[in-house]
Amino acid sequence: MEYTVRRARQTPQLDGDFDGPGWRDANVVSVDRFRPESSDHRPATRAKMLHDDAGIYLAYHVSDRYVVCRHGRLQEMVCNDSCVEAFLQPRSDRGYFNFELNCGGTMLLYCVADATRTPKGLAAAEPVDAELMRRIRIYHSMPASVPEEIDRPIEWTVQYFVPFALFERYVGEINPTLARGWRGNFYKCADKSSHPHWASWAPIGEALNFHVPEQFAPIRFQS
Repeated sequence: MEYTVRRARQTPQLDGDFDGPGWRDANVVSVDRFRPESSDHRPATRAKMLHDDAGIYLAYHVSDRYVVCRHGRLQEMVCNDSCVEAFLQPRSDRGYFNFELNCGGTMLLYCVADATRTPKGLAAAEPVDAELMRRIRIYHSMPASVPEEIDRPIEWTVQYFVPFALFERYVGEINPTLARGWRGNFYKCADKSSHPHWASWAPIGEALNFHVPEQFAPIRFQS
């Protein structure tokens, strides 16, 4: 599997329109490889990604149910909520970034140098600097807080922009890296909802573990 990140012809708008003018050229993937540990809820999740000279743009559209959002502070465990994720590794010899974003627009983001599991968590994972994270622009269609689960069918979107400067703080110059390609995966989860589920775009192997960079798929940037 491979994902090609097309260059944006115009700046994608962060306004909730998954198929808006700035997004129409982006390749769309389905996050539909559900883990057997999941409940019978299978939300239809689509993701897309673009780039320009400033950074990367990501968008998700989810046809969901049992939606919940209880984490509203930076770096909280948003994977417990209705959540979409993109794990991106710009260079094979450096760490990867786990962009985890709940439906209310709250993000958890680390640079993971060593994903080995330990009793205290991942062996080497550094939270991305809060000042850098404030440079990420985020749109979310749902309220910032959904404390009571919405059990009816509902659609939601999130879109965000990440400047290349954020990556460069941790992995060095980005432009030469674009030609060599990145690796990564797209995910959907809701660990602590009444109907938990875990899904990916590219397969993740036998264990329920998103943090296995060796299993990431190639991501190519189109010039």
